[in-house]
Amino acid sequence: MTNSDPYPGTDPRWRAPTPPSGPPEAGTPGGNRRWARIWQVRLACTIVHIICGTFAVVLLARIVLVMGDANPANGIAAFVRGWSGAVSLGFEDLFTPASAGARALLNDGLAALAWVGLSALVTTLIRRLALPAPDQDA
Repeated sequence: MTNSDPYPGTDPRWRAPTPPSGPPEAGTPGGNRRWARIWQVRLACTIVHIICGTFAVVLLARIVLVMGDANPANGIAAFVRGWSGAVSLGFEDLFTPASAGARALLNDGLAALAWVGLSALVTTLIRRLALPAPDQDA
């Protein structure tokens, strides 16, 4: 069993399929509208991911600052505390353990997970409802 191919892995039967080089030509019916719609859906999903991810990062920063016993009078700590209070989704006092670090970990951690889950849910709904149907003849 000898391999006549001097460069293993270059056999075209084993290559991953290449995506189309770009949008279809203007002559195809509905081709440009389809690609424009796909681009808009991807942009909307990216914006949702960035916003929800930013909120989750702010909540995680609040957890780090509280567990690290940061100075609450510091400008950065005050900014993060104010912003995390605005994006905590009502989880501020859901759990009330005695330790401030445990309280922040439970409440703000749950809110951060909620933002990540909300991001996944919203982008899934956007893709399912707004993407055009795939071509049936492919």
